[in-house]
Amino acid sequence: MNKEKQCICQDTQRHFLFRAFDSLGLEDAHRELLLASFRETRFSIPVILRRDGRDVLRTFQGFRVQHNHARGPFKGGLRYHPEVNQGEVRALAQLMTWKTALIDIPFGGAKGGITIDPAELDKTELEVLTKRFIQKMEPLLGVHQDIPAPDMGTNAQVMAWILEEYSKSHGYTPGIVTGKPVELGGSRGREEATGFGIACITRKVISGMSLPLDEARIVIQGFGNVGSHAALALARMGGRIIALSDVHGAIHSAAGIDVEAARAHQAETGRLQGLPGVDALSNEEMLELPCHILIPAALEAVINCDNAGAIQARVIVEAANMPVTHQADEELRQRNIVVVPDILANAGGVLASYYEWVQNLQEFPWEHESVLRRLEQHLLRVYGEVSHHAGENETDLRTAAYELAIGRVNKAIQLRGF
Repeated sequence: MNKEKQCICQDTQRHFLFRAFDSLGLEDAHRELLLASFRETRFSIPVILRRDGRDVLRTFQGFRVQHNHARGPFKGGLRYHPEVNQGEVRALAQLMTWKTALIDIPFGGAKGGITIDPAELDKTELEVLTKRFIQKMEPLLGVHQDIPAPDMGTNAQVMAWILEEYSKSHGYTPGIVTGKPVELGGSRGREEATGFGIACITRKVISGMSLPLDEARIVIQGFGNVGSHAALALARMGGRIIALSDVHGAIHSAAGIDVEAARAHQAETGRLQGLPGVDALSNEEMLELPCHILIPAALEAVINCDNAGAIQARVIVEAANMPVTHQADEELRQRNIVVVPDILANAGGVLASYYEWVQNLQEFPWEHESVLRRLEQHLLRVYGEVSHHAGENETDLRTAAYELAIGRVNKAIQLRGF
């Protein structure tokens, strides 16, 4: 994410927060308390890299922002990206606080990362960097203190390295990190959890519109882990996916796309375009297709004041974090386009992380079907709460979600004392 987009996203989150603060009538002191981070830490991480036949010392910058733990241990991902910075990490840590509170699991919010392009390092160098980072972070971590997880640029292998490094000092402690390989205490169903949750909520939204899923036209922007699993789950539920996209461009078929074939084609060629029987589109054109459901599952701020007026979907389900700017959100509301907010729509990932943590503490793994069944029931219950709150207070789903989340965090702070 470039600096301009970071500023847009931070402004957007602040706008949504303050809209909820205003509707809740919170005093300035309570707002300040809710926004303030518990702890913000910056690390220098020296690593020797082998370049052009000689050793080169590089120092990388690492961050961990622990925003709020009134409702439970800090929880949030670690991202490896060349534009990671303190402001971005702070905003994402706050978002985790509201997300965990909204879905009512006993976690707070945190986020972390390293300013690095992981593609610049080989696997051994990435392992060394990760373990040095955990050496610095180790005093902050704990199964009841702070539990990291994967994010942009990290994966199950990185989480396995974190487990190994932390366990050197604390013994085998699988609950210290989530998103691990199943062989090391990871949860079955974790990989597809976010996308599956998106599909479950989308199906629920469709049912409220009295529209059969197999008659709905669905567009999914982004075909990474979240977008591809959302598409696969919706297709298995009977949904008709008419457009998909990746970084190279979009594909479209009014009759519907074979998602399994699209996934196989992408795995073979590295892109969606070129799949037989579909038309090629730009990502921008795809967002403006006539459809019932639009699922932005890739980048931040893709729906903004430049294209909000051209969106033809009836419902937008935010699979990505902050894909709709606050200016666009206002225009969509005026046009009666329903937006299911990110802190609800993509919460399946952190919910599955919670399930993984519980399984680790209990030392009792769950079956794949049990994980997904619990996840669907939990998310649909939360969606029902948000929808009911929105109806009672004559507001939109996003404001209702933030009001519920902020209210829970504020209540926990008051009960615990300052």
